[in-house]
Amino acid sequence: MANHNVDVVIVGSGPGGYVAAIRASQLGLKVICVERSELGGVCLNWGCIPTKALLKNAEYMDFIKHSNDFGISFGSVNVDFPKVIERSRKVANQMSGGVKYLFGKYKVQVVNGFGVLKSANTVEVKDASGNVSDVITAKSVVIATGARPRIFPGIEVDRVKIITSTEALIPKEIPKSMIIMGAGAIGIEFAYFFNAFGTKVTVVEFMDRILPVEDEDVSKELARHLSKAGIIFKTNSKVTSAKSVGAGVEVTVESNGKTEILTGDIALNAIGIQANIEGIGLEEVGINVERGFIKIDSMCRTNVPGVYAIS
Repeated sequence: MANHNVDVVIVGSGPGGYVAAIRASQLGLKVICVERSELGGVCLNWGCIPTKALLKNAEYMDFIKHSNDFGISFGSVNVDFPKVIERSRKVANQMSGGVKYLFGKYKVQVVNGFGVLKSANTVEVKDASGNVSDVITAKSVVIATGARPRIFPGIEVDRVKIITSTEALIPKEIPKSMIIMGAGAIGIEFAYFFNAFGTKVTVVEFMDRILPVEDEDVSKELARHLSKAGIIFKTNSKVTSAKSVGAGVEVTVESNGKTEILTGDIALNAIGIQANIEGIGLEEVGINVERGFIKIDSMCRTNVPGVYAIS
Protein backbone atom coordinates (compact mmCIF):
# COMPACT_ATOMS: atom_id res chain seq x y z
CA MET A 1 0.00 0.00 0.00
CA ALA A 2 1.31 3.44 -0.98
CA ASN A 3 0.91 6.57 1.11
CA HIS A 4 0.80 10.06 -0.37
CA ASN A 5 0.74 13.57 1.07
CA VAL A 6 -0.39 16.36 -1.27
CA ASP A 7 -2.08 19.74 -1.30
CA VAL A 8 -5.14 18.64 -3.28
CA VAL A 9 -6.66 15.27 -4.11
CA ILE A 10 -9.34 15.23 -6.78
CA VAL A 11 -11.64 12.23 -7.06
CA GLY A 12 -12.64 11.91 -10.71
CA SER A 13 -10.97 13.06 -13.92
CA GLY A 14 -13.93 14.30 -15.95
CA PRO A 15 -14.21 17.87 -17.29
CA GLY A 16 -14.63 19.17 -13.75
CA GLY A 17 -11.91 17.05 -12.22
CA TYR A 18 -9.17 17.32 -14.80
CA VAL A 19 -9.59 21.08 -15.21
CA ALA A 20 -9.41 21.53 -11.43
CA ALA A 21 -6.34 19.29 -11.25
CA ILE A 22 -4.47 21.14 -13.98
CA ARG A 23 -5.35 24.58 -12.63
CA ALA A 24 -4.33 23.64 -9.09
CA SER A 25 -0.99 22.40 -10.39
CA GLN A 26 -0.50 25.58 -12.43
CA LEU A 27 -0.95 27.52 -9.18
CA GLY A 28 1.91 25.58 -7.63
CA LEU A 29 0.00 22.97 -5.64
CA LYS A 30 0.92 19.31 -5.45
CA VAL A 31 -2.01 17.37 -6.93
CA ILE A 32 -3.23 13.80 -7.21
CA CYS A 33 -6.21 12.84 -9.36
CA VAL A 34 -7.96 9.55 -8.59
CA GLU A 35 -9.68 7.84 -11.54
CA ARG A 36 -11.18 4.37 -11.72
CA SER A 37 -11.58 4.29 -15.50
CA GLU A 38 -10.40 6.33 -18.51
CA LEU A 39 -8.98 9.80 -18.03
CA GLY A 40 -11.51 12.41 -19.09
CA GLY A 41 -14.45 10.71 -17.42
CA VAL A 42 -17.80 10.02 -19.03
CA CYS A 43 -17.90 13.24 -21.06
CA LEU A 44 -14.72 12.65 -23.02
CA ASN A 45 -15.07 8.89 -23.30
CA TRP A 46 -18.78 8.00 -23.22
CA GLY A 47 -20.72 11.24 -23.44
CA CYS A 48 -20.30 14.67 -24.97
CA ILE A 49 -17.25 14.11 -27.18
CA PRO A 50 -18.04 10.77 -28.89
CA THR A 51 -21.66 11.87 -29.26
CA LYS A 52 -20.61 15.02 -31.10
CA ALA A 53 -18.39 12.90 -33.34
CA LEU A 54 -21.42 10.79 -34.26
CA LEU A 55 -23.48 13.93 -34.86
CA LYS A 56 -20.87 15.07 -37.38
CA ASN A 57 -21.39 11.82 -39.30
CA ALA A 58 -25.15 12.40 -39.12
CA GLU A 59 -24.67 15.91 -40.46
CA TYR A 60 -22.86 14.52 -43.52
CA MET A 61 -25.60 11.95 -44.05
CA ASP A 62 -28.20 14.66 -43.82
CA PHE A 63 -26.32 16.71 -46.42
CA ILE A 64 -26.09 13.75 -48.79
CA LYS A 65 -29.85 13.20 -48.51
CA HIS A 66 -30.51 16.81 -49.47
CA SER A 67 -27.55 17.42 -51.76
CA ASN A 68 -29.81 17.88 -54.78
CA ASP A 69 -31.07 21.06 -53.16
CA PHE A 70 -27.54 22.40 -53.65
CA GLY A 71 -27.17 21.11 -57.20
CA ILE A 72 -24.97 18.21 -56.15
CA SER A 73 -25.88 14.60 -56.87
CA PHE A 74 -24.37 11.31 -55.80
CA GLY A 75 -24.61 7.75 -57.02
CA SER A 76 -25.46 5.00 -54.56
CA VAL A 77 -24.26 5.74 -51.03
CA ASN A 78 -22.82 2.92 -48.94
CA VAL A 79 -22.60 3.23 -45.17
CA ASP A 80 -19.84 1.42 -43.31
CA PHE A 81 -21.53 1.70 -39.93
CA PRO A 82 -18.77 0.00 -37.90
CA LYS A 83 -16.39 2.61 -39.30
CA VAL A 84 -18.77 5.37 -38.22
CA ILE A 85 -18.58 4.05 -34.66
CA GLU A 86 -14.82 3.46 -34.94
CA ARG A 87 -14.26 7.11 -35.82
CA SER A 88 -16.23 8.22 -32.78
CA ARG A 89 -14.20 5.96 -30.50
CA LYS A 90 -10.96 7.22 -32.05
CA VAL A 91 -11.95 10.82 -31.32
CA ALA A 92 -12.76 9.89 -27.71
CA ASN A 93 -9.45 8.08 -27.27
CA GLN A 94 -7.56 11.07 -28.65
CA MET A 95 -9.24 13.37 -26.17
CA SER A 96 -8.52 11.04 -23.27
CA GLY A 97 -4.91 10.86 -24.43
CA GLY A 98 -4.84 14.65 -24.44
CA VAL A 99 -5.77 14.71 -20.75
CA LYS A 100 -2.98 12.22 -20.04
CA TYR A 101 -0.53 14.49 -21.88
CA LEU A 102 -1.64 17.57 -19.94
CA PHE A 103 -1.39 15.72 -16.64
CA GLY A 104 2.18 14.82 -17.50
CA LYS A 105 2.98 18.35 -18.61
CA TYR A 106 1.65 19.92 -15.42
CA LYS A 107 2.89 17.14 -13.12
CA VAL A 108 -0.52 15.93 -11.97
CA GLN A 109 -0.11 12.47 -10.48
CA VAL A 110 -2.76 9.89 -11.38
CA VAL A 111 -3.77 7.13 -9.01
CA ASN A 112 -5.98 4.49 -10.60
CA GLY A 113 -8.82 3.08 -8.53
CA PHE A 114 -12.02 3.91 -6.68
CA GLY A 115 -11.64 6.82 -4.26
CA VAL A 116 -13.40 6.77 -0.88
CA LEU A 117 -13.33 9.63 1.62
CA LYS A 118 -12.27 8.49 5.09
CA SER A 119 -12.11 11.99 6.58
CA ALA A 120 -12.07 15.61 5.45
CA ASN A 121 -8.44 15.24 4.39
CA THR A 122 -7.98 11.54 3.66
CA VAL A 123 -8.95 9.48 0.62
CA GLU A 124 -8.47 5.74 0.33
CA VAL A 125 -8.15 4.24 -3.13
CA LYS A 126 -9.40 0.72 -3.77
CA ASP A 127 -8.27 -1.44 -6.67
CA ALA A 128 -10.51 -3.63 -8.85
CA SER A 129 -10.50 -6.34 -6.19
CA GLY A 130 -11.69 -3.94 -3.50
CA ASN A 131 -8.36 -3.84 -1.70
CA VAL A 132 -6.91 -0.53 -0.53
CA SER A 133 -3.94 0.27 -2.77
CA ASP A 134 -3.27 3.89 -1.80
CA VAL A 135 -3.98 6.28 1.06
CA ILE A 136 -3.86 9.97 0.18
CA THR A 137 -3.69 12.76 2.74
CA ALA A 138 -4.43 16.25 1.45
CA LYS A 139 -5.20 19.76 2.64
CA SER A 140 -8.21 19.87 0.33
CA VAL A 141 -10.42 17.26 -1.33
CA VAL A 142 -12.41 17.88 -4.52
CA ILE A 143 -15.22 15.45 -5.39
CA ALA A 144 -15.69 15.22 -9.16
CA THR A 145 -17.28 11.80 -9.56
CA GLY A 146 -19.77 12.82 -12.25
CA ALA A 147 -23.06 11.14 -13.06
CA ARG A 148 -24.67 8.20 -14.85
CA PRO A 149 -28.02 7.46 -16.54
CA ARG A 150 -30.96 7.41 -14.15
CA ILE A 151 -32.81 4.09 -14.05
CA PHE A 152 -36.49 4.14 -13.15
CA PRO A 153 -38.57 1.23 -11.81
CA GLY A 154 -40.34 -0.62 -14.61
CA ILE A 155 -37.72 0.20 -17.20
CA GLU A 156 -35.82 -3.06 -17.52
CA VAL A 157 -32.46 -1.86 -18.79
CA ASP A 158 -30.53 -4.92 -19.99
CA ARG A 159 -28.00 -2.95 -22.08
CA VAL A 160 -28.82 -5.15 -25.08
CA LYS A 161 -32.33 -4.26 -26.20
CA ILE A 162 -33.11 -1.59 -23.62
CA ILE A 163 -29.94 0.46 -23.52
CA THR A 164 -28.36 3.56 -22.03
CA SER A 165 -26.37 6.26 -23.78
CA THR A 166 -23.20 4.19 -23.31
CA GLU A 167 -24.48 1.31 -25.44
CA ALA A 168 -26.00 3.77 -27.92
CA LEU A 169 -22.47 4.96 -28.70
CA ILE A 170 -21.25 1.53 -29.80
CA PRO A 171 -24.06 -0.26 -31.69
CA LYS A 172 -22.94 -3.02 -34.04
CA GLU A 173 -25.61 -2.23 -36.60
CA ILE A 174 -28.25 0.33 -37.46
CA PRO A 175 -31.58 -0.61 -35.83
CA LYS A 176 -34.64 -0.40 -38.03
CA SER A 177 -36.67 1.20 -35.25
CA MET A 178 -35.89 2.81 -31.92
CA ILE A 179 -37.95 4.20 -29.04
CA ILE A 180 -36.18 6.92 -27.08
CA MET A 181 -37.47 7.59 -23.59
CA GLY A 182 -36.70 11.20 -22.78
CA ALA A 183 -36.39 14.28 -24.99
CA GLY A 184 -33.59 16.06 -23.20
CA ALA A 185 -30.23 16.77 -24.83
CA ILE A 186 -29.12 13.12 -24.77
CA GLY A 187 -32.36 11.78 -26.22
CA ILE A 188 -32.56 14.38 -28.97
CA GLU A 189 -28.93 13.95 -30.01
CA PHE A 190 -29.37 10.22 -30.47
CA ALA A 191 -32.73 10.74 -32.17
CA TYR A 192 -31.05 12.93 -34.78
CA PHE A 193 -28.12 10.54 -35.25
CA PHE A 194 -30.11 7.34 -35.73
CA ASN A 195 -32.76 9.05 -37.84
CA ALA A 196 -30.05 10.31 -40.20
CA PHE A 197 -28.93 6.72 -40.77
CA GLY A 198 -32.44 5.48 -41.54
CA THR A 199 -33.79 4.33 -38.17
CA LYS A 200 -37.48 4.97 -37.51
CA VAL A 201 -37.29 6.96 -34.27
CA THR A 202 -40.06 7.64 -31.75
CA VAL A 203 -39.31 9.94 -28.82
CA VAL A 204 -41.44 9.89 -25.67
CA GLU A 205 -41.33 12.90 -23.34
CA PHE A 206 -43.18 13.45 -20.05
CA MET A 207 -43.20 17.25 -20.41
CA ASP A 208 -45.18 19.21 -23.00
CA ARG A 209 -42.23 19.82 -25.34
CA ILE A 210 -38.83 18.46 -26.30
CA LEU A 211 -35.76 19.93 -24.58
CA PRO A 212 -38.02 21.12 -21.75
CA VAL A 213 -35.25 22.91 -19.84
CA GLU A 214 -34.06 24.84 -22.90
CA ASP A 215 -35.42 27.97 -24.57
CA GLU A 216 -39.03 27.43 -25.63
CA ASP A 217 -38.59 28.95 -29.09
CA VAL A 218 -35.54 26.79 -29.78
CA SER A 219 -37.47 23.73 -28.61
CA LYS A 220 -40.39 24.55 -30.91
CA GLU A 221 -38.21 25.16 -33.96
CA LEU A 222 -36.10 22.03 -33.41
CA ALA A 223 -39.22 19.91 -32.96
CA ARG A 224 -40.56 21.23 -36.26
CA HIS A 225 -37.29 20.50 -38.06
CA LEU A 226 -36.88 16.99 -36.63
CA SER A 227 -40.53 16.11 -37.20
CA LYS A 228 -40.07 17.08 -40.83
CA ALA A 229 -37.12 14.65 -40.94
CA GLY A 230 -39.45 11.85 -39.84
CA ILE A 231 -38.91 11.65 -36.07
CA ILE A 232 -42.14 11.00 -34.16
CA PHE A 233 -42.60 12.89 -30.89
CA LYS A 234 -45.02 11.91 -28.14
CA THR A 235 -45.03 14.69 -25.54
CA ASN A 236 -47.16 14.85 -22.39
CA SER A 237 -46.55 11.11 -22.25
CA LYS A 238 -45.31 9.00 -19.36
CA VAL A 239 -43.35 5.77 -19.78
CA THR A 240 -44.72 3.27 -17.27
CA SER A 241 -42.74 0.24 -18.38
CA ALA A 242 -40.19 -0.92 -20.92
CA LYS A 243 -39.17 -4.52 -21.47
CA SER A 244 -37.46 -6.78 -23.95
CA VAL A 245 -39.93 -9.03 -25.74
CA GLY A 246 -38.67 -11.57 -28.27
CA ALA A 247 -36.44 -9.88 -30.81
CA GLY A 248 -37.61 -6.39 -29.87
CA VAL A 249 -38.95 -4.19 -27.10
CA GLU A 250 -42.30 -3.04 -25.77
CA VAL A 251 -42.64 0.39 -24.16
CA THR A 252 -45.90 1.19 -22.38
CA VAL A 253 -46.88 4.85 -22.48
CA GLU A 254 -49.69 6.73 -20.73
CA SER A 255 -51.05 9.93 -22.26
CA ASN A 256 -54.27 11.79 -21.51
CA GLY A 257 -55.60 8.83 -19.54
CA LYS A 258 -54.96 6.38 -22.36
CA THR A 259 -52.40 3.58 -22.50
CA GLU A 260 -50.42 2.75 -25.62
CA ILE A 261 -47.82 0.05 -26.23
CA LEU A 262 -45.00 1.05 -28.57
CA THR A 263 -42.87 -1.62 -30.22
CA GLY A 264 -39.45 -1.38 -31.76
CA ASP A 265 -36.12 -3.10 -32.26
CA ILE A 266 -34.45 -1.25 -29.43
CA ALA A 267 -35.22 1.32 -26.72
CA LEU A 268 -32.95 3.98 -25.27
CA ASN A 269 -33.33 5.13 -21.67
CA ALA A 270 -32.50 8.85 -21.77
CA ILE A 271 -34.81 10.01 -19.00
CA GLY A 272 -32.13 11.71 -16.94
CA ILE A 273 -28.97 11.35 -14.88
CA GLN A 274 -28.07 10.74 -11.27
CA ALA A 275 -24.93 11.63 -9.37
CA ASN A 276 -22.24 9.04 -8.64
CA ILE A 277 -22.20 9.52 -4.90
CA GLU A 278 -22.78 6.01 -3.55
CA GLY A 279 -19.99 4.34 -1.64
CA ILE A 280 -17.58 7.27 -1.69
CA GLY A 281 -17.76 8.02 2.04
CA LEU A 282 -20.12 10.99 2.13
CA GLU A 283 -22.13 9.65 5.06
CA GLU A 284 -19.05 8.80 7.12
CA VAL A 285 -17.57 12.26 6.64
CA GLY A 286 -20.92 13.99 7.17
CA ILE A 287 -21.27 15.70 3.80
CA ASN A 288 -24.78 16.98 3.12
CA VAL A 289 -26.69 15.56 0.16
CA GLU A 290 -29.85 17.13 -1.24
CA ARG A 291 -32.15 15.34 -3.71
CA GLY A 292 -29.42 12.94 -4.73
CA PHE A 293 -26.69 15.54 -5.28
CA ILE A 294 -23.96 16.94 -3.05
CA LYS A 295 -25.04 20.26 -1.57
CA ILE A 296 -22.54 23.08 -2.15
CA ASP A 297 -22.37 26.86 -1.91
CA SER A 298 -21.42 29.40 -4.58
CA MET A 299 -17.74 28.53 -4.09
CA CYS A 300 -18.32 24.78 -4.57
CA ARG A 301 -17.73 24.20 -0.84
CA THR A 302 -19.58 21.42 0.97
CA ASN A 303 -20.63 21.75 4.60
CA VAL A 304 -17.37 20.03 5.62
CA PRO A 305 -14.39 22.45 5.64
CA GLY A 306 -11.76 21.51 3.11
CA VAL A 307 -14.06 19.35 0.99
CA TYR A 308 -15.34 20.70 -2.31
CA ALA A 309 -17.57 19.26 -5.04
CA ILE A 310 -17.89 20.06 -8.72
CA SER A 311 -21.33 21.52 -9.48
